[in-house]
Amino acid sequence: MSPPRAPLRIGLSARLMHLPPLELGFRNKTLQYLEQSIAHWIMGRGAVVYMLPALAFGAEIERRQVSVRNYVDTLDGLVLQGGADVSPTSYGQQPLRPEWSGDIVRDRYEMELLEGFLAQGKPVLGICRGSQLINVAFGGTLLQDIGTLHTGAARHVDADMYDQLLHEIRFEPEARMAELYPGLQGGRVNSIHHQAVDRLGADLRVEARSADDGVIEAIRARGSAFVAGVQWHPEFHSANAELLSGEPLLDAFLSAGEMARGGG
Repeated sequence: MSPPRAPLRIGLSARLMHLPPLELGFRNKTLQYLEQSIAHWIMGRGAVVYMLPALAFGAEIERRQVSVRNYVDTLDGLVLQGGADVSPTSYGQQPLRPEWSGDIVRDRYEMELLEGFLAQGKPVLGICRGSQLINVAFGGTLLQDIGTLHTGAARHVDADMYDQLLHEIRFEPEARMAELYPGLQGGRVNSIHHQAVDRLGADLRVEARSADDGVIEAIRARGSAFVAGVQWHPEFHSANAELLSGEPLLDAFLSAGEMARGGG
């Protein structure tokens, strides 16, 4: 009798807090952290989650000691979680407002992770900022602010409502995502983002759009590799049965991880 297969090992990119509030007790330090829901969402399918600390230039850990290649070799898939804006400088623009400057340090770290996982054919799933990062890494650009730059834009973020701001999405014709949700043309999702895909990156295709204003809500890479991103937070959907389930998307990602490590 063969021993049971080890659980999948999924890397989760870290959120960065460069200037934590003094009351947290980390004066002049950078914090790297994750949001509990996304880790538990992945773990709920039996995978083990590893937060991947950034290997920033000038950090205490030198590149010759630990590299992104070490991360990629060890893990079966990558999830790019939400957080601060992608910096406009990462796609050749300048921020239109200071508060839209984003986090260039995190951009570089996540792009390096993405490139490493792509090189080894291991699956990547982007959530909110992570979806935007994938588009930029593939040569696309972003709307720095949907309300300002998208004519007829619906509301996509509300600080008071947070993950209770909801809207409908519609799958695009022949979208792979539609295959994950047979019988559905779309669904209801949360909306916690003020930026979105503008020019689509090379070798990407649109999978879903907002039913209200056509804003791109999901993308994927062409070809057989699993590289996909969604603007909503499926890890927040479990508590509301009226929202589009995140489980088919997660299961497809994990299945791709099994395939990448030779799981058949």
